[in-house]
Amino acid sequence: MAQPTGVYVTYSAKGLREDLENVIYDISPTDTPFMSMGGRGDAIAVNHEWQTDALAAAVATNYHEEGSTLTAAEPSATTRLGNICQISLKTTLVSGTLDAVSKAGRKEELAYQMSKRAKELKRDMETSLVGENSGKTAMAADSTVRKLGSLPAWVSTNVSQTGSGAGAGAGRTDGSTRAFTETLLKAVILLAYNAGADTKYLMMKPAQKQTFSAFVGVGGASGVSNWTDTADQRIIGGMDVYVSDFGEMAVVPNRFQRTRDVWLLDPDYYKLAYLRPFFQRTVASTSDGEQRAIIVEYTLQVDNEKALGAVYDLA
Repeated sequence: MAQPTGVYVTYSAKGLREDLENVIYDISPTDTPFMSMGGRGDAIAVNHEWQTDALAAAVATNYHEEGSTLTAAEPSATTRLGNICQISLKTTLVSGTLDAVSKAGRKEELAYQMSKRAKELKRDMETSLVGENSGKTAMAADSTVRKLGSLPAWVSTNVSQTGSGAGAGAGRTDGSTRAFTETLLKAVILLAYNAGADTKYLMMKPAQKQTFSAFVGVGGASGVSNWTDTADQRIIGGMDVYVSDFGEMAVVPNRFQRTRDVWLLDPDYYKLAYLRPFFQRTVASTSDGEQRAIIVEYTLQVDNEKALGAVYDLA
C-alpha cells in the first residue's frame, strides 16, 4: 500500500525515546569447582609450608624369639613441603561523569564494574590452579614475580602419563597425548586406593565428560545405554557418578581446567591458603574518576598428594 502524501513518520520525527531494556544479559561462566570444593586455610609467610608423613611398609616378617633383645628402629622424618603465595588482582577506573549519568541495567557504574572484576578474578584463580601446568616461582630477587605451583606440579604418585614430573611444586613435563579411556582411569583408581586415598570426585574438561559418559562399565554396553528411561520418554545422554571397585566418585565438569588432565580429588586433602584474603583498595588518582582494585594473595596447599590422582596427557 502506498504511503499518503504528508504523513509524518518516525524517520522524520525528533525526540523519540530510545528502546533499551533495563537489563544486562551476561552468561559468562563463573563457577569455579576446584576452588569451591577445596578447603580454606591461612598463610603467615610468602613461602607457605606444611608437612607430610607415612607409615612404614607392612611386612610379613615381624616375628621374634622369646626373650629377644629389643632394638630401636630409627623413625623416619616428616617431609616438609611449601608453595609460594602469588598476588592476583583486577582494577577498574570509572570517570565521575560516567558514574553520575543515568544508565540502563545498572545504577552505579563503579559498583557494577567491581562486581565484574570480582568474578573475573575468581576465574583467573581457578585457571592458575588447574588451567595450566606451572611450577612454583620462588623468591629470588625484589623483581621476581612470585607464582604458585599449580595442581599438575604436585600430583605425581597416583598418575597415568606419557610425560614426567618431579612433583613437590616443580612443573611436570607434558607428554604426547592419547585418548581418554576407562582402562587408564581404572589404573589410576587402583593406584590411589593402594596408596590409601579415598577419592570422592572426578574433575574433567566438559569435552572429556562427554567421553566419560560413553565408558562401558561392567554392563558390556555403554554407560548411557545402560540407563535408558522409557517410562517418561527421556534419553539420558550423560553419566554423573562412577562406581569403581573401591567406591563412588561424582563427576564434575570444569570449564577452566586443561583438556589433557582428568583429576581424582579428595577435597579434604587440598586447600587454598590465603596470606591476604580478598579485599578492595581505592587507588590514589589525579584524574576525574575513581580507581579501585580487588586484590588477593594466596597459594595452593596439597596436604598430601597421594590422596589425589590424575590421568595426564589426554587428547
